[in-house]
Amino acid sequence: MKLPLAIGLLLIIEVLLMDGIQAAKRRQIKIRDRKEGKKCTTGPMDLLFIIDSSRSVRPFEFELMRNFVIDMINFLNVGPAAGRVALIQYSSQIQNVFSFKTFQKKADMIKSVKEVIPLAQGTMTGLAIQYAMNVAFTEEQGARPLAQKIPRVAIIITDGMPQDRVTEVAAEARESGIEIYAVGVQRAEISSLRAMASLPHEEHVFLVENFDLIDQFAKTFKDKLCSQDLCASESHGCEHICVTTPESFHCACREGYVLNPDKKTCTAIDLCSHGDHDCEQICISSPGSYKCSCREGFRLNPDKKTCSAVNLCALGAHGCEHICVSTPGSYRCRCRSGYTLNQDKKTCSAVDLCALGDHGCEHICVSTPGSYKCRCQPGYTLNQDKKTCSIVDMCNTVEHGCEFKCVSTPGSYFCICPPGRQLNEDGKTCNRCSKANIDLAFVIDGSKSVRPENFELVKKFVNNIVDALDISSQGTRVALVQYSSQVRTEIPLGTHTTTAALKKAVNNVVYMEKGTMTGLALKHMVENVFTEAGGARPGSQSQPRVGVVFTDGRSQDSISEWAKKAKDAGITMYAVGVGKAVEDELREIASEPVDQHFFYASDFSIIDQIAENLKVNICEEEVTGQETIKDPCACETLVAFQQDTLSLLEEFSQKLAQMTGRLDDLENRLPKAVK
Repeated sequence: MKLPLAIGLLLIIEVLLMDGIQAAKRRQIKIRDRKEGKKCTTGPMDLLFIIDSSRSVRPFEFELMRNFVIDMINFLNVGPAAGRVALIQYSSQIQNVFSFKTFQKKADMIKSVKEVIPLAQGTMTGLAIQYAMNVAFTEEQGARPLAQKIPRVAIIITDGMPQDRVTEVAAEARESGIEIYAVGVQRAEISSLRAMASLPHEEHVFLVENFDLIDQFAKTFKDKLCSQDLCASESHGCEHICVTTPESFHCACREGYVLNPDKKTCTAIDLCSHGDHDCEQICISSPGSYKCSCREGFRLNPDKKTCSAVNLCALGAHGCEHICVSTPGSYRCRCRSGYTLNQDKKTCSAVDLCALGDHGCEHICVSTPGSYKCRCQPGYTLNQDKKTCSIVDMCNTVEHGCEFKCVSTPGSYFCICPPGRQLNEDGKTCNRCSKANIDLAFVIDGSKSVRPENFELVKKFVNNIVDALDISSQGTRVALVQYSSQVRTEIPLGTHTTTAALKKAVNNVVYMEKGTMTGLALKHMVENVFTEAGGARPGSQSQPRVGVVFTDGRSQDSISEWAKKAKDAGITMYAVGVGKAVEDELREIASEPVDQHFFYASDFSIIDQIAENLKVNICEEEVTGQETIKDPCACETLVAFQQDTLSLLEEFSQKLAQMTGRLDDLENRLPKAVK
């Protein structure tokens, strides 16, 4: 057992001695070359400087680091086929100063180095190594492919302990083929430098006391790079390219070739057979390259990859009357839409598209050479699809003057009125509601939230509805109740028997302000308005009773009890809300069906539309009312007749006074000579 162990130890000692002898020989060669005056050469490599520009690096120290990089660039043999240099600086972030593909000349590199401004932040060394591996040493940034075996070298210069993890990312970078030199100055930790650097650490880790001593590393690194150019001094046998490496060399091939197993000769790659040539039609392989070609009837485009058919139509000798369609090596004639190709295959004849029956015109098809157009019958207009027709909406194109609604007919129109009202002889306006009778009470909100200007709009709203009613003692009777924190009957039922008198009374109503007691107002309407004492006709006469509640906010008391009692008493209730009126309260007030007795407007400016809808509904209520026929000699009939007559006389007197005033005004305007 001891003999084999001894033999093994002897073999190991022999290997170490041989390595030592070879290293000594290499050193002797370097010394000899220097004595003989041979110029030091550096072989091809991709060299990346990673310099620490954190806030701990003082300005004069950064200048020493800058001078070190410039000195190394001057030392290197730089060129596309020789050394390529890149530079990044880091702190809490990474700045790519220049990449391997940025500069080819030393002067440009040195100029860029001199313009670097320190970042002066943290020390994220791990982030810098990650950037070097994932970005800087990529073919996109100018690094040469790993297959060419060009050394990839990174020199990291730092003065402090990394603020992030470096061990794992440095190991990953080394495994990817990057040789890392770690140079620490002053505060740098030897353990962090060892975690970053390649093996052996004796050749890749340098720790100096200050930046002035960084030249020591420069000399050592230059000695490592400075070797005899074996490609120049020996018969290397490389067919294409000889790549010098420290104390050795290897062969490489030009682009488009691959190195053979003998590691010396090269074989052309058949780029066409790989299928990634991008030739549209034909790929022709050549040593280390390829070219594209086209089939007969096509020609190669300027991109040297795609093909275009030879356009015989463009030559102008095709003879096509309308359209020439080019095909590979030939052509054919075609006609425009609405034409057909004749037997000579060159000329065209117009097609009567209307006669074919698939034109799509709703009314009339008008044929034109090679085309057609649609037209409509009188009273119709052509739609945007240029095929179908619509009745001319005369209601939207003329001043029809219809009071209620305009109905269009082909080339004309007519007016209609709402249910319960008939068209007057002028064919435009509507008469008042039917000569039946209802008792109608308006219960309007006079609370502070309504505001004076809107209260005037509410009175206008009431009068707008009054204009459509047959106001008389035997016809429709109207009451007006205003409420806020209290309730007041402004106009009892039957007080005014003419429209003019009633509207005047409405206009004279004074705004109350204060709260919103809608429930109290409903109670007042049931107990005081719709009673015989309040001017309502006896329930035995079956006249409809209608209540219209108008409010702009939430009630400050409960409405449920008196809303129900009002409807139970046979009163048809309408609820009109504006602004902040509560929909649930309005629906509780309204009679069934609720959607026909409930109205809402966002603001007072659009309540006129609600008035128009209410006119229609209230007129329908009038139609259901029974016209009362009384004994003309009865006392109450005579009193009612007297009241109606007096109201009419009062209205007539007012109009007569207005006319007299106008005549006096005109007389005053006449010139004295005329008088």
